[in-house]
Amino acid sequence: MSGDRGGVLSKAAFFLMTHCHHHHHPTLRAFLPSIAVPVRCAAGSATPPAAIVMSDTAALQQKRAVRSRIRKALKDFSPAQRAQEDVEIQNFVLNSSWFKSCKGLCAYISCKSLREVDTSTIIADVLKNSGAEHDLQVMKKLYVPRVEDKNSHMRMLRISTIEDLVANSMNILEPYPVDSDQNEREDVLLASQPVDLLLLPGLAFDRHGRRLGRGGGYYDVFLRKYEELANQQNWKQPLRVALAYSVQIVEDELIPMTETDVPVDALVSSNGVFPISPAAFERM
Repeated sequence: MSGDRGGVLSKAAFFLMTHCHHHHHPTLRAFLPSIAVPVRCAAGSATPPAAIVMSDTAALQQKRAVRSRIRKALKDFSPAQRAQEDVEIQNFVLNSSWFKSCKGLCAYISCKSLREVDTSTIIADVLKNSGAEHDLQVMKKLYVPRVEDKNSHMRMLRISTIEDLVANSMNILEPYPVDSDQNEREDVLLASQPVDLLLLPGLAFDRHGRRLGRGGGYYDVFLRKYEELANQQNWKQPLRVALAYSVQIVEDELIPMTETDVPVDALVSSNGVFPISPAAFERM
């Protein structure tokens, strides 16, 4: 009993150290009632959970188990609840100051068959914005993903209208590589200006910013490349914000993580916006 009690106290102490000095943040308060994250790290360790990594073999086994569990939860997720959370999540994004003020972003095109959080309202809002005085947000450059091969190679290409998207062999919408004038679309990795925001999908997330994808590694590879580009150009790193259904957020464990996995700065769920990294607390 005393050992269990000590473990609970150490976990509570870690949570208080990492979060409570931000208790005044309005977006954090929306999440506080539902936060209950046991932190499984060595006694006395000061390493943030998002930075703790394990061997590839051990992580692979744990990832398989988490993926299986979350896929089942998504399959059992009622269409009505999913539709409600789609609306709530997108509204939190659209009404946020960090979204309204961003001048460039990368965002995924949601796929119903993959049971991803819907982004259609966000995409439509960005594309219809003319930058006129009556608009509530600045005009934005929008880049969306195009998968190039099966080797985790994905590009983020700029689009200006929903007609720029075509269905690929898996019936997922993505940009055609050239525009209507047969000019190559701008690749965000070759752009002269940075983006401020990355809206990311995933299969599972924990409250420490760990993200579990579907196993292809496409987003982790892209995120590393953009991180390197921003460092080379001396740009501010964009906020990495994941959109998640309530059933995708793991509350009782840490998502397994290897050195190639890239954590997110914040989560948006139907409960609100949850900033995680120092950058998120500063800018959200």
